[in-house]
Amino acid sequence: MNDHLEGQQADEGQPSPGSGPPPMSGRVALVAGASKGIGAATAEAFAAAGAAVVLAARDTAALKSVATGIEARGGRVLAVGTDVTDADSVRRLVDQAMSAFGRLDAAFNNASAGPLPAPLADIDPGEFDLGIATNVRGTFLGMKFQIPAMLTSGGGAIVNMASIAGVNGTANLAAYVTGKAGIIGLTKVAALDYADQGIRVNVVAPGPIRTYHIEAAGEQAQRAAALSTPMRRLGTAAEVARAVLWLCSDASSFITGTVLPIDGGQCAGNKPPQMYRPGQPMPRWAASG
Repeated sequence: MNDHLEGQQADEGQPSPGSGPPPMSGRVALVAGASKGIGAATAEAFAAAGAAVVLAARDTAALKSVATGIEARGGRVLAVGTDVTDADSVRRLVDQAMSAFGRLDAAFNNASAGPLPAPLADIDPGEFDLGIATNVRGTFLGMKFQIPAMLTSGGGAIVNMASIAGVNGTANLAAYVTGKAGIIGLTKVAALDYADQGIRVNVVAPGPIRTYHIEAAGEQAQRAAALSTPMRRLGTAAEVARAVLWLCSDASSFITGTVLPIDGGQCAGNKPPQMYRPGQPMPRWAASG
């Protein structure tokens, strides 16, 4: 893994002092699942770009910490404890956003939950239901209430969080894969429903990203995940955040219904560390390496 390269790339593209007004000044962005990881990084990126930010998550203590950091850097922020699987909770979230800021221009539906990895027959039905409720129902409810608010604001952009696992499938992740594939389907339908009403809806599909999950798994898991990508490194939360902001910006104004992989090339195909020639043995160093 090239940690120096990761850090260098994560810093690129940040607004520089004196470079003009922030690109999202005057806009309001909502981030569900904003208490840590990619959600927190994206909320911070929206704020750095000049947007007022509405944070939503079940973990109100962690949410408050993210909000405090944004406020300390001069950002405008509202933190709302939210259960994305509950319609009344999501409705209140959007109502509070509109009451506080008067409009909604962008939303990132990032909340996720579900069972630990296991073969399909070993998964508890209740845990499977939680994965579907958080990913599919949560994304549906988010869009259900975000879209009317955006229509009254003159349009907007929504980005939903999927995964390359929802595109290609991954063993031992039945609930996660099903949930993320469902999000991709929902995104395409919403994009078609509102394409001629000023609302764009896209979905990001990250591959292995350096977040608290993979950091907790240890160095061996991180190295294996990095080597699974053609770029031979992990992505960063900042790289995902920049993609989300781009999809919510005017720079992507003719893009809707798209699945954007952020995966270091995994969706492109396989990049074996060493190729072999038919009928010939592999070199000893390659076979053992």
